[in-house]
Amino acid sequence: MSLIKPQLSKRFLIFTKSPTLSHQLMLVGLAITLFFIFLALFAPLFVSWGWLQSPTELLSNVPLEPPSAKHWFGTDSLGYDVFSRTILGAKAALQVVLLATALSMAIGVPLGMVSGYVGGRLDKMLLFLMDSIYTLPGLLLSVTLAFVVGRGILNAAIAISIAYVPQYYRVVRNHTVSVKTEVYIEAAQAIGANTWQVLSRYLFFNVIQSVPVLFTLNAADAILILGGLGFLGLGLPEAVPEWGHDLKQALPALSTGIWWTTLFPGLAMTSMVVGLSLLGEGLNEFINPRLRRENGIRK
Repeated sequence: MSLIKPQLSKRFLIFTKSPTLSHQLMLVGLAITLFFIFLALFAPLFVSWGWLQSPTELLSNVPLEPPSAKHWFGTDSLGYDVFSRTILGAKAALQVVLLATALSMAIGVPLGMVSGYVGGRLDKMLLFLMDSIYTLPGLLLSVTLAFVVGRGILNAAIAISIAYVPQYYRVVRNHTVSVKTEVYIEAAQAIGANTWQVLSRYLFFNVIQSVPVLFTLNAADAILILGGLGFLGLGLPEAVPEWGHDLKQALPALSTGIWWTTLFPGLAMTSMVVGLSLLGEGLNEFINPRLRRENGIRK
């Protein structure tokens, strides 16, 4: 760990002293992401305090009422307040996405380290398995698993996470293969360090530098997949506010000129995806010195 801290500190100083367009876009992405995290954390409190209408209880609202001072985003076909459902949708999205990406990372990173370090037949078997999973489209794989595991926060996260395991595996495995021949690894082996000690003390912090970038980009993609599952009726229970499900419910009224029931959930989903994508691209430049040099030359 001591080997990587000076490198990260030096990169941070260079990155902040010479801001580029990617740096500015990363700050925009960070602001958007923090905004949605704030909504996810405090929206339930706003409902309990009466600042937001309940997004799940039947109210005496007029169905399909356009945006007004009383209902900022209007109401949907059942009379639910679109504003409250859009705000509360951030909580469901973050819960599923963070859990899905954490599960895929928890599986893919250790498998990649063990596969790259041990090599041999185990490495070939895991490579074949991960390549087989990776060839399948992520949405199709998630839809298939959603049929099997059913609805729910955890079930949706499991259905989404399986598609990202090969990505973490390949990135960490390739880094492990290149790092395990370094002198400090050979020195650790020479002094009697076992496999677990080498992986946890000497390899781990040197092979996960790209994982945060992959985490944010996968989170952005997972939001879209969750929306697709909700649109197909395979994501979360109907009682849980979720953007994909709300878009499905709003679709029949779109042809009649009812635009607000689709605009605001879709805009929220798009904004969150854009924020995480910009954050991931900025982190990629921060971690990858070559990209930073190329951007500096273009600038």
